[in-house]
Amino acid sequence: MPESPLISIITVTYNAASVLEATIQSVIGQNFRNFEYIIIDGASTDGTLEIIRKYGEHISYWVSEPDKGLYDAMNKGLKAAKGKYVWFMNAGDKIYNKETLKLIFSQSMEADVLYGDALFFQADGKENGLRSQVTPHQLPANLNWKSLQYGMVVCHQSFIVKKEIAPLYDLSHPYSADVDWEIQCLKHARDIVHTGLVLCRYLTGGFSKKHLYRSLADRFDVLRSNYGIFQTLKSHVWITIRGIFFVLKRKKGY
Repeated sequence: MPESPLISIITVTYNAASVLEATIQSVIGQNFRNFEYIIIDGASTDGTLEIIRKYGEHISYWVSEPDKGLYDAMNKGLKAAKGKYVWFMNAGDKIYNKETLKLIFSQSMEADVLYGDALFFQADGKENGLRSQVTPHQLPANLNWKSLQYGMVVCHQSFIVKKEIAPLYDLSHPYSADVDWEIQCLKHARDIVHTGLVLCRYLTGGFSKKHLYRSLADRFDVLRSNYGIFQTLKSHVWITIRGIFFVLKRKKGY
């Protein structure tokens, strides 16, 4: 058997002490051991550093300093990463279960991108369901860069990519740089593997939700720059129609 690849798991956090520990435990509890764990903290003042120090022996690299926002912090994580692959699992989110990494790399050790579904859950622990079921976003069976012209069809925390094709996040998109980042990764990917797995537990109510309207406007700019204005307008008509039909179906209990 070939040696399993090193994967860099990166957690970005700021004043999220109430949820960070669960994220850390989901990472260090993996049965697959060939990973490094990186935590980038934005100079938290709420007890975050005590939690990081508590698990210091399991953390390969961490830093706590002011940053220019979420995506600047994620860029710091990318620059620090030494793994063949990178995977962002931000504070509050969790790897789905302890077998997840082992199952992912039992399928492929050479893919450029590996992706899967996400289980949404609330701060009180209640599970909302799979992202592909509780949102209008259907997880593509054959993902490519054009798939994202209809929105972020793959949750960022369910997207694992080779570091060599992963660019830095574009800080000119302060609310939707993750959408652009996935598109750029997919443009450079040749081998894209749908794992068929649920890869993460995603805590709802995060950054994009708190800045919904600005995120939508920024997403429009991202899509326009990648697909052109005509296609982006056409896509947003479809996104609107898709959303309306999805809401109606849920009200009818389908």
